[in-house]
Amino acid sequence: MSAETLNRWRLLLGPAADEELSRTEEYSAEAFAYRELDDLLGYLYDREYGEAQGYRGREGGRGGSNLTVPGWLGRVRELFPKETVEILEKQALDRYGLSELLTDKAVLESLEPNMNLLKNILQFKGRMKGEVVASAKEIVRQVVDDLRRKLESEARASISGKRSRYTDGRVRSLRNLNMKKTISRNLKNYDREKRRFVVDRLYFDGRLQAYNKWHVIIAVDESGSMLDSVIYSSVMASIFYRLNALKSSLFVFDTQVVDLSGRLEDPVDVLMSVQLGGGTHIAKALRYGETLIENPGRTLFILVSDLVEGYPPAQMYGAAKDILDGGSRLLVLTALDFEGHTMHDERAARTFADLGAEVAALTPNALADWIGRIVN
Repeated sequence: MSAETLNRWRLLLGPAADEELSRTEEYSAEAFAYRELDDLLGYLYDREYGEAQGYRGREGGRGGSNLTVPGWLGRVRELFPKETVEILEKQALDRYGLSELLTDKAVLESLEPNMNLLKNILQFKGRMKGEVVASAKEIVRQVVDDLRRKLESEARASISGKRSRYTDGRVRSLRNLNMKKTISRNLKNYDREKRRFVVDRLYFDGRLQAYNKWHVIIAVDESGSMLDSVIYSSVMASIFYRLNALKSSLFVFDTQVVDLSGRLEDPVDVLMSVQLGGGTHIAKALRYGETLIENPGRTLFILVSDLVEGYPPAQMYGAAKDILDGGSRLLVLTALDFEGHTMHDERAARTFADLGAEVAALTPNALADWIGRIVN
């Protein structure tokens, strides 16, 4: 067996391989080349084991025992490829709770802004103080702005009113392409010799804004299992807020209701206001949302929840029935993200559907399409 293979086994097996592999000449020759990698991995993954399984902790004398979280992260970034670093960072936060990654300003600013980091910031933001909070907000803003840019044009195309063939549209999307106008305006460019039709300009339909706005009310369960949906709901609500065709309201709830409608201009402010966890009182949220309804015939009530009610479910179903009987449309989202994975109370979902609500797990784009089909 080659020294390279032996050393890879050493990294895989950890300290359990020390005694056996140290007897191998090939291993001894190049062992030191892998020692630091092993210490870096051990600093994280030795946390998997208690003393009974051989976890020696910081007093055990391994090289990695003198590492600090910032020092560990710095060396990991130097010695491992980017893809591996992202995995190590994710597991450090999600599996082993190294919250120091988020409470040290310099370390936090060195992390790659992405959706996973955003979720961890929202979970650990209660431990952040002073300048760290400002750095965290900037990271949240970067990720949210990027997400909003990806979603906004599609949402505008879906929702911003009926198509108008008499105005040129600003949104260049396939759904707005006026094929007849594009062909007729480009007939002058037909190449007879090559028998080829050359298009030098595409024409798109504009959108007519609805005079009587639809009201979209979004109620979001802020229990820990709904974190992804909280993020996407906040971003989508801020997009809807910018559309002239809609009036938007957003509130989050656990056993209490917090109305965030006045903060929709800035989804970062919305997300940093969310307190994840706690109980769930869906009936109370539905009753609060019912007080926001002004014109039931033009109201879309969207409940984002895993439907695990902490109070007698009859109250929840009674509130939903009153909303539907009043003439509003009720959409129950068990998940709002791009993964589509959902764990929810299936019995409750069936009951909501039997009452007349639409129940689904949707992507943000699919939600925009659903709203667009109704308002247009």
